[in-house]
Amino acid sequence: MAAEPPSKLSTSGGASYAPLAILACMLWASAFGAMKIGLGYVPALPLASMRYILASILLVPLWARRGRPAAQVRRSWPFILLVSLLQTVIVCGVFTFGMQWAQGAQGAIVVGASPLIAALTAHFLMPNDPMDRAKAGLILLGLLGVVIIILGSEPWEPAGLREFFGMGLLLAAVASSGLGNVLIARRRRRINPLLLNSLQMGAGGVVLGALGVILGELPVSVPPVRFFIALGYMSMVSATAFSIWFYLLRRMQVSRLNMWKFLIPVFGAIVSWIIVPGESPTVSMLAGMALVAAAVLLNARQGPRVEDRPVG
Repeated sequence: MAAEPPSKLSTSGGASYAPLAILACMLWASAFGAMKIGLGYVPALPLASMRYILASILLVPLWARRGRPAAQVRRSWPFILLVSLLQTVIVCGVFTFGMQWAQGAQGAIVVGASPLIAALTAHFLMPNDPMDRAKAGLILLGLLGVVIIILGSEPWEPAGLREFFGMGLLLAAVASSGLGNVLIARRRRRINPLLLNSLQMGAGGVVLGALGVILGELPVSVPPVRFFIALGYMSMVSATAFSIWFYLLRRMQVSRLNMWKFLIPVFGAIVSWIIVPGESPTVSMLAGMALVAAAVLLNARQGPRVEDRPVG
């Protein structure tokens, strides 16, 4: 699983790929409302299982006739299962339990630090993606903006042993996601990203469903129509956003790409202002958004870009 030569990987923040990265982050942020609706009727693990299995099915027509998928699966099935474990099973399963114990603001800040965790992971595992002073400064600037946004919308509460354990689980989920991003980037050009995303979500959805059954987390009644609308939207988001992300991981440094994730809490706050009665921006939240915007824009302008060629 050797990494590709540095010369074939974009070292920039990906200004030309900015619309795709922004779209993925907007989709992830927009799914929070649908997730809240879904959790009102179905426990977390069965909901995640249905979401990822349906998302996997939605992608099948897009890869079924491209690039000899059967041969790619035979060659890469251990890698597909590893990505599923890191990106879906651990991230979703551990995240679900972590959020039950971490306080809202504390958990949100840990999750908001995911670009920093991904950059540190890439620094140690990818020789062509080192951490330098400029990159570290932009990441810390974006993280500061995220912290200001979160604390502007949710109060910080004292953390006890239970909360620290919850934050530890969330940190493990974030680290698993960062490691998954690095492995996907190292395996670039060996498997169609649509095929990889579809199969890893399908496998992960099956495992999460089995965990839900083992733990007794089963729906007690047939949900109403609004649940299935929310489920369909969440599945569409997963199918689209993760496929975009896997595609971009083949063309950009992991650290530079993950900087765009600082936009997720920004979009999430904007959605709340629009749809939640009584929600409105504060001066501190707007200041945090300005810091995030500065960080991601400066990141997008960093260095020259080198094109890559697609798979299959």
